[in-house]
Order: sequence, then C-alpha cells, then structure tokens
Amino acid sequence: MRVAVTGASGFVGGAVCRAAAARGWEVLAYGRRPHADLGTVPYTSWDLVHGRPPDERVDAVIHCAGSVTDWGPPREIWQANVTGTRNAMAAFPGARFVHVSTASVYDPFRPTVMAKEDEAPVRRYANAYGAAKATAENTVMGAAVILRPHAIYGRGDTTLLPRLLRSVRAGRLLAVGSGATRLSLTSVDNLAQACLLAVAAPIGVYNVTDSHPVTLETALREVLRERRIAAEPLYVGAGPAMRMAALSEIVAGLTGRPPRLTRYAVGHLAVERTLDISRARELLGYTPAPTSFAGAASW
Repeated sequence: MRVAVTGASGFVGGAVCRAAAARGWEVLAYGRRPHADLGTVPYTSWDLVHGRPPDERVDAVIHCAGSVTDWGPPREIWQANVTGTRNAMAAFPGARFVHVSTASVYDPFRPTVMAKEDEAPVRRYANAYGAAKATAENTVMGAAVILRPHAIYGRGDTTLLPRLLRSVRAGRLLAVGSGATRLSLTSVDNLAQACLLAVAAPIGVYNVTDSHPVTLETALREVLRERRIAAEPLYVGAGPAMRMAALSEIVAGLTGRPPRLTRYAVGHLAVERTLDISRARELLGYTPAPTSFAGAASW
C-alpha cells in the first residue's frame, strides 16, 4: 500500500504516518512546516493552498491537513480547510481519499446526543471553523471516506490538553457546564486506527471516537491525577461562561490576542457532545479503546 498523508507535520497527521509505517505501508508525508520528525518516513514541505502539488501516484490519500482553531481570520480558516481539501484531492487523481473532518459539523446550538452521521452538516455554525469544515465535507461528499472525531487528545496534543492545563489557577481547574456532562472523546491512536481502516472502507461518513462517552468530571480528574496536579475542578454554569467568553472575544478583537475562552469552546463543554459510532464499528471494523489519559505526564 502506497499512501500519502497531508498535515504530516501536525499532531494527527504525524500519528497517522507512524501508524501506517508500522503496518509496513510505503508512506509519503506532506506538511506545511519546513521539517517534521517522522523517523524513516520521507517528508516533503507542501503548502496546500499556494504550493505546487507533488507529482506522485499513490493508492490512497489520508487528508489530515487543515486549520484547527476556534478563533482566527475567517479567510485563512476557509482557505486551509476548503481550498486545501480541494487541492489535496486534485493532486492525487484516482486515489482513495480519506478526509479527516470533525464533530464540529454537527449543530453547535443544541446538544449532540449520540448523533448519527446523517444529522450533519447543518445550515448554521458558530464560527468559521465549523462552517469551513462542513463546506469541505460537501466538497468531497460521495467521493471520499469522511471521518468525524471529537476532541482529539494524546501524545503530541497541541490543543486540548494544553488549553486544559492553562485553566488551572490556585488549586482550581476552571471548567464550564457540569461535571455530569457526557462527552465523546477521541484518542489520536483510535483516530489513526480509523484512518488506516478507512483506506479500504466503503465511501461514506463515519463518526470515530473512543469506545464509550465519559463524563467531563471523569476526564478532568484523570488528567489531573496523571499530571500529578493538586487541583479540584470548579464549574462555571453555561450562562455565566458564555458571557465571560463573549467578553473575552471582545477583548481579543481589541488587542489582537487570542481569547482565553470562546463561545465555541463553551458550547462544546457545557452540553452533551456524544456520537454514535456503530456505523464505524460495523463497516470499518473499528475497535476503539476506551478513553484514557494514562501516561499523560509524558505527553
């Protein structure tokens, strides 16, 4: 199997490259950064939006590249996620295309309760990220395998765990909503497994998460325990948290610095966000491990 992986210099793409190489596949890695540490996997710097596409033939493309942010210039987010996806597909004609999307394509204005794949995309989104990822899905729908993870974590995480740790203040871990909120999380190892399975799977959309949802309280306490941080979760209700986020966004607009809290983030933590993964289990042969932060001290 000869496979190209985009976004290989990032968290998810790097994990997919290593998993594919461990399986004995020939991997061609592409990313926006000048260099990436992928062991023996050959890496090529390629700007998907402006760069010249590689002249290579592969059996499959696993498209992990994109802008993963809930705050930033909308034009750049759209280019990275929509134009980049179109260019990635065009660069490898005839190859099986696996598109790593996101659960942010589900309706952000109501709880997501064991959502099935046909419940998204929707007509309204809270920010450019959700709208751009939904448009990218529509671009490849019917011609690709689309994977929808939620809240990806694991070794090399540059988003979820760092943001959580920045919320620790004076022995308290500030969180929004309630500790009883149910969430589907996705370990990067489970996602990498799904990406490799998707190369030979039927065209379609698949939710991919850990084996079962967990409560926010369970996840937070395990992270604190593994990181040996002496702190207690302190929950802020959805209403006050949303007002704090709105104020944080106003300040960010004035200062140019990213907000510490966004309304998008509140919407993904204050209410249930769980996904039904039965389709991936049945059609991909997906067998995910349960949510675990074991070893997080070394991530």
